[in-house]
Amino acid sequence: MNLVMKSALAGFVATVALGPVSSFAEEAACGCATAYQGSASAIGSILRVDGDVMVAQTAGYGPAKAGSALDFGSRVVVGPKGVASVRVGGCNLDVPANSSLDISRVENNICLRVVGSEHTAAIPSNGGGGFGPPEAIFSGALLTSGVLAATQDDGNGVSR
Repeated sequence: MNLVMKSALAGFVATVALGPVSSFAEEAACGCATAYQGSASAIGSILRVDGDVMVAQTAGYGPAKAGSALDFGSRVVVGPKGVASVRVGGCNLDVPANSSLDISRVENNICLRVVGSEHTAAIPSNGGGGFGPPEAIFSGALLTSGVLAATQDDGNGVSR
């Protein structure tokens, strides 16, 4: 097989194997953005908690409670039978079951991102299965190895 054909085949395999993976690396857009006023105190708080809700902050990770302070870097994680409501700046957001809320600073704004269960690394409730990104990456690597092994030309060595 000539060099052009090998290059085209390798490019096609790389595109198929790695194409879908790049979409998972994209960050979700801010669900709500509000101006940062530069306050020395907390930038928001949890208004309501029902069910399994945890909060991660610089001080640690623990059960969320109504009235808990939120700051940059805080993450509110809601389990399968939970819901939470938060207020940060001018934003009031509900965080549904099987999702999380990330609070970050983007330039001079507070950015609230709700990441739903379709973006989290959770096992589906039906017991798993299927063909996801890890399987696609492994299959692409396996296919690439097979193509390279099949197209290797040992008969035309340069140094004999």
